[in-house]
Amino acid sequence: MANTILVGAQWGDEGKGKIIDFLTEKADIVVRSQGGNNAGHTVILGSKKYVLHLIPSGILRPQKICVIGNGVVLDPVAVVKEIDGLRAQKIKVGKNLLISESAHLVLPYHRALDEQREKGKNKIGTTKRGIGPAYENKASRSGLRMVDLMQPAVFSAKLAANVKEYNALLKLLGAKPVNFKEINDAYLEAGAKLKQFVTNTTVFLHEALKARKEILFEGAQGTFLDIDHGTYPFVTSSNTTAGGACTGSGVPPHRIDRVMGVMKAYTTRVGEGPFPTEDGVISDMLHGMGREFGATTGRARRCGWFDAVFTRYAAMVNGIDDLAITNLDGLDNLDTIKVCTHYKSGKKTLEVPPTDCAQLKNCVPVYIELPGWKTSTEKAKKFSDLPKNARAYLKTISDLTGARLHIASVGPGRDQTIIV
Repeated sequence: MANTILVGAQWGDEGKGKIIDFLTEKADIVVRSQGGNNAGHTVILGSKKYVLHLIPSGILRPQKICVIGNGVVLDPVAVVKEIDGLRAQKIKVGKNLLISESAHLVLPYHRALDEQREKGKNKIGTTKRGIGPAYENKASRSGLRMVDLMQPAVFSAKLAANVKEYNALLKLLGAKPVNFKEINDAYLEAGAKLKQFVTNTTVFLHEALKARKEILFEGAQGTFLDIDHGTYPFVTSSNTTAGGACTGSGVPPHRIDRVMGVMKAYTTRVGEGPFPTEDGVISDMLHGMGREFGATTGRARRCGWFDAVFTRYAAMVNGIDDLAITNLDGLDNLDTIKVCTHYKSGKKTLEVPPTDCAQLKNCVPVYIELPGWKTSTEKAKKFSDLPKNARAYLKTISDLTGARLHIASVGPGRDQTIIV
């Protein structure tokens, strides 16, 4: 399989957890390199459903090593809870999990600040997990890291300084202050439980490269939530594109062999921000089927037609070689299906999305209509099993995106994955 970066090519929730789980069969190591527990990767194995927030999806496969890299921001208490939950489901978590000593911590004052900001009229639509404020703390060079948590006296001293500063800010915002002792006790307890996993993961990964191990990089969120390349300011606070896998793990770009982009056969997004192909008809249909509710928040996702303008740009920014298209089965009942090929902005025709959100909001999608297939695809095992119109639809959106179609998913199960 070689060293592969898997990224979301839309606004997240593309089905990366399932595709990572599928690809992990041929990988030795799975690396999470950015984001926090605002992500929710769902994997269904038989009758069991696993929702992973911080621990890489590779944890569900025996003999695979999972790495939480330096680019991740993590809440140690939440990680302990996730580990306990996996163990309760008979999933092994031990020497198969490594956590970077350089990873920054998410703390209760980050969540408190996040919640306050989301109360205003300029809310972004975050998960309120404190991810943005934690990255701010990191960028201001005053954040706490896992290496600090491994040294109780160092952690407590740095925590006291941060609590004092954040409580002053929370007071100005009219919010309740956080309690130093409660945080200190809870996080030191979590740190003691996590100590066995903490190491220099960059060194580990370079040793794995020398040993010719195959590494799979698990992206969180999607291209258009990237802090630099997304629909700013309605984005996350990390680099969700392919380059973020390198900076968030310490693995250099020339050691990456391919990039795979995951996208739904239609488009969704969560939270605020422009969404040119959003459509009430497809949204009502998918929600009525019990689909498109967030794994992390439970919020109903906004839904729309496939937007090739965005996926074309995602292919360019990430250097996508291969595509994994998921949720094809969500379109099984439609007579016709719309695909956005470009935008109209005034008299201009746009092949890529504008950088300015105000301009994007006023773009008018231009559609082609393709015939539906009006039959279930859920039991298809190979590409030739799919209805002719379904195959044509996949080829069309692959061609419009400008990358090879490699995987088509027709359901949540491992066995509902077709190699094209």
